[in-house]
Amino acid sequence: MKSKKLIIFIPSIEGGGVEKNFFLISNYLAQKFKNVNLITSSLDTKNLDPKIKIITTKQNYILNNSRLFKILHSMFLLAKELFFNSQSVVLSFQANFYAILICKIFNTKIIARSNASPSGWSKNKLKHNAFKLLLKYPKAVIVNSLDFKKEMKKEFNVNSECIFNPLNKTKILKLSKKKISKKIFKQQSSLKLISVGRLVDQKDHLTLLKAIKIISPKYKIELLIIGRGINKFKIKRFILDNKLTQYVKIINFKKNPYPYIKLADALILSSKYEGLPNVLLEALTLGKPIISSNCPTGPREILLNGKGGLLFKVGDYKTLSKKIIYMKNNYNKCIHRTKFAQKRLSRYDEKINLNRYFKLIFRIMNK
Repeated sequence: MKSKKLIIFIPSIEGGGVEKNFFLISNYLAQKFKNVNLITSSLDTKNLDPKIKIITTKQNYILNNSRLFKILHSMFLLAKELFFNSQSVVLSFQANFYAILICKIFNTKIIARSNASPSGWSKNKLKHNAFKLLLKYPKAVIVNSLDFKKEMKKEFNVNSECIFNPLNKTKILKLSKKKISKKIFKQQSSLKLISVGRLVDQKDHLTLLKAIKIISPKYKIELLIIGRGINKFKIKRFILDNKLTQYVKIINFKKNPYPYIKLADALILSSKYEGLPNVLLEALTLGKPIISSNCPTGPREILLNGKGGLLFKVGDYKTLSKKIIYMKNNYNKCIHRTKFAQKRLSRYDEKINLNRYFKLIFRIMNK
């Protein structure tokens, strides 16, 4: 194998699903390629394979910790690196627009990995047209669901490569056995629900809370929300104003959310858009029934058009409340759906999908 440099580009490591896949994929590629570099403006790199060379700036030199600063700073680092070695191949996990632009300037090969449905980030006409132009440049655009692939073709006329998020069921089951010191759910007879995700507009926690508000006076329901983000105060304010404190609890982001999911009866995803939500794959691995918004893209695929879990229209809190009540009254039927979806998780197998990354990068690197 030629010892060409692979540069992985991810300005901000924030601890969500993108970052989870980033660590998995990067560590795998470090075992397959001799020369793997990482460009980032984040310092949370301790879980990376030591073979990966990290190109960043020490914390005491970083004057601003905002996401925008991290993108701009990482762009500078990428441009500086490509100035001396434009024959590298770049794998971009974030800020694809900027990474593609810089690679185009230096005539460098780039593979862009898109993480979320275009419906969430391409509504602005100017932005849409800019992406339509720039997405012609990468040697490959990777998406993580089949519906996502169709959207990229429809919106940007891009023939993207679908590589599913790698799923390691053995690791999830092992990590789920870790004991939690604090009691999370109080009422033994309640329906214990969990929602795991960043506290941002995309995840639409307010739709979930509005559904809980409808149900809470009549049914014993408990909801645990795990996450961090800019909407934390807004979500807490809604809980207080609507007298939901006895039904809803929020705890901070957990690197290992699996013991909490294991304690719950079901998982709810209320997102406005996704790519391929890892948390649904993880909940199915742990045998948990799911209620999810039928958002673009991923949930419908994972839940097999509703045969593997319950789906509701994005933002429709009234229907969501009815789905929760249905689950409470028909829990065994919902478990049956979960088992149906579990049997079809093999397409997300970690080894198969990581190997697809390797084959694609190897082919482009040696063209």
